[in-house]
Amino acid sequence: MKKNAPAEPLPTVLFVCVHNAGRSQMAAGYLQHLAGDRVTVLSAGSEPKDQINPVAIDAMAEEGIDIAHNVPKILTVQSVVDSDVVITMGCGDACPIFPGKRYEDWELEDPAGQGIDSVRVIRDDIKRRVEALVAEIAPAR
Repeated sequence: MKKNAPAEPLPTVLFVCVHNAGRSQMAAGYLQHLAGDRVTVLSAGSEPKDQINPVAIDAMAEEGIDIAHNVPKILTVQSVVDSDVVITMGCGDACPIFPGKRYEDWELEDPAGQGIDSVRVIRDDIKRRVEALVAEIAPAR
């Protein structure tokens, strides 16, 4: 009998923005929704807010993705160490860099203080980027 090969470790993706209340939360929500158990998803902020941006929550709810119960988290060196892919969204020099990691910087407008129409545009841009990421790192089985 042939034994099953050990399972490949899941890729871990960390989304980072300043407040961990909008862009990174929307990206994490999309990645979890689109890739499910094929990835481990983390998000954090260099200066996290107390709660998720309510307009971002509403925009994601329109897509059937619930981020309302997420809590902004502080960016730690360990979360970067634990990640295979680190995607920054305007966190500047606050994001630690480690050799051997894949880094991408997604230039996205900050949804803070913006209305739903503007946040939908940001959300849709994030969705396109996450879909491309999923196709690359966690294709359907």
